[in-house]
Amino acid sequence: MKIIPFNTYERKVSRMTHVSPFTQQDNAILDRILESRRSVRSFAPDIPSKEDIMSIVRAGLLAPYAAQAVAGQDFRRFFVFQEGSTQLAHVAALAKRQAKRMAEQLRVELAANSSLPDQARGFLQRLERLAETGVPGIGTAPYYIVVAERSGIPPAEQQSLAHCLENMWLKATALGLGFQLVSVTAQMGRDREFSSVLGIPHGEFGTNGCAIGYPMKRPPPVERPDAREVTKWID
Repeated sequence: MKIIPFNTYERKVSRMTHVSPFTQQDNAILDRILESRRSVRSFAPDIPSKEDIMSIVRAGLLAPYAAQAVAGQDFRRFFVFQEGSTQLAHVAALAKRQAKRMAEQLRVELAANSSLPDQARGFLQRLERLAETGVPGIGTAPYYIVVAERSGIPPAEQQSLAHCLENMWLKATALGLGFQLVSVTAQMGRDREFSSVLGIPHGEFGTNGCAIGYPMKRPPPVERPDAREVTKWID
């Protein structure tokens, strides 16, 4: 009689009793979507269907949120602005104003602290350019979507928004759409006028956003290290 070591038996039982509801084909499709995800910064003029946009919103709604922090309240809202709308033009102006504020603040910090890294000066130049020419993604894509996440204790709204936007990004990728993060939206959440445009109580929500449309061209593959090279197994 062959004696099977307990830990080997345990692994075999685990594989038999914990069966995934998904097939190998499902996993291969997911891997393909993950590997295909890209940042798109130039969009075709064609307008994606509202059905596709709503499926992306639903994907965002399925993302995790800080349930304990917000005590089960209305935790996440979505606001879709279409290119050419009056309200989008208003929001684009608010984004330029926010970039100008951020540039002014960073300029003061650089003047007071010469030890800040060189990257800070490069970032200042980018902010100044955005304040002058506008924020890419707001008015340069068919849709600009703002997600508002209720603030809680402890504050975890930006972490939840990151999960939400990643879900939306992957769904957009699966639909053949391009996706661009519009990260200045996080700072715009502090603007009372922006809250008024969204119709949310000022100070009660964190915000972030993205631009969505058909990509003008597909970005090339992105180099990533082998997972084994960046993973350490700790006993």
